[in-house]
Amino acid sequence: MGRYKTWRVLSGVDKVSLESWAGLNEVLVGSRQGPWFVGGRSIGTKESKEFVKHKGTLKTIELKSLQGKDGDVIDCVDIHQQPAFDHPLLKNHTIQMEPSFIRKVTNGELYNAEVFQGWHEDEECPEGTIPIRHAREDEYYGHRTIPPLARRKELNIRVDDDVHKGHEYATTHLNSGNYYGGHAAINIWSPLTMDGDFSLAQIWVVAGHGKELNTVEAGWKVVSNNKKPKLFIYWTRDAYVKTGCYNLACPGFVQVNRKFVVGTPLKHVSSYKGTQYDIELTIHKDKGNWWLQVQDQAIGYWPQSIFTHLASKATSISWGGEIYSRGKEGHHTSTHMGSGHFPSEGYGKASYFRNIQYMNRNGKFIDAGKKLHRDTTKSSCYSTSIVSNKNGGNGTQIYFGGPGYSVKCP
Repeated sequence: MGRYKTWRVLSGVDKVSLESWAGLNEVLVGSRQGPWFVGGRSIGTKESKEFVKHKGTLKTIELKSLQGKDGDVIDCVDIHQQPAFDHPLLKNHTIQMEPSFIRKVTNGELYNAEVFQGWHEDEECPEGTIPIRHAREDEYYGHRTIPPLARRKELNIRVDDDVHKGHEYATTHLNSGNYYGGHAAINIWSPLTMDGDFSLAQIWVVAGHGKELNTVEAGWKVVSNNKKPKLFIYWTRDAYVKTGCYNLACPGFVQVNRKFVVGTPLKHVSSYKGTQYDIELTIHKDKGNWWLQVQDQAIGYWPQSIFTHLASKATSISWGGEIYSRGKEGHHTSTHMGSGHFPSEGYGKASYFRNIQYMNRNGKFIDAGKKLHRDTTKSSCYSTSIVSNKNGGNGTQIYFGGPGYSVKCP
């Protein structure tokens, strides 16, 4: 999505209209020229890589175990001064410190920071703070997590051809209904990504149509400049036009967990015919807000007040993969989706989402089962299959992905 600049509420300003906020939030799209801004803090050009601390920083951690090309810098920010509260609709927001319930994990593994992210090998953020990673300039380009073509038609979303160009999908989705959450365990891979491309796997929770499309999203993503899969979050309230962003790059998502860093690399990755690693993600509505849970940890939430249609419920949920290509190869991109292998190869070779569920209005998680529908833009390049494996404790699952460019995918 280019470089970022976020608008801050000025002292003495008490009321800002939704229209004004939407206009101001246009800066999220940004330019690829000149200095890079995050939260109003000048970061400098890609060459300078100058980091300026986030507002409310009480401690800064430089990850010694990852120093060098892929080194990360994390600020421990006062929980009450995190970027979310620069949103004009959250000026007097009271933090919901925990959800009403935590969904039980199905793989038996509780979240362990050292195992999943590894940054605790260095230090921890103190009580009363949340960790915010200094994002790199080229992590956000080209991507607005636009729904697949078939879903766009169903949701009446008009997206310029230039914006959608280069995006391909292999997903499944639930048709229009009333949903209050979605869940799945996502297999973690490090797919081959060509120069300027990215590859991801995620959950989309959606409501609204056309220009009023609202989404909250979570998954892992690999960009061409860094082969490590990173957990990301995203949101929009106007079909990706002016509002929303990745992670904590703009006001919106309220984080409450001090042990989890959004945007840092996931430590363990699956291998072909080898050990398989997955991570359980749950997005569910609780007291009006949309909570994100990773394994058994409540990370934070998207507040009800920043949405229109999602303020009440979701009407559709999607699970699957997406790639974006800048088309530099002169033919279909060689960027892989998932493991880079087709669904027909099955477990240990193809990427998967297992135990796919949605939450009903009573707070019960229900297997998506036969309600799932496939949505693939070009099945000769990337595809999906739906499998029921309830006896094995994995519920309904999908395999997805593919290698991209080939004789069948010219």
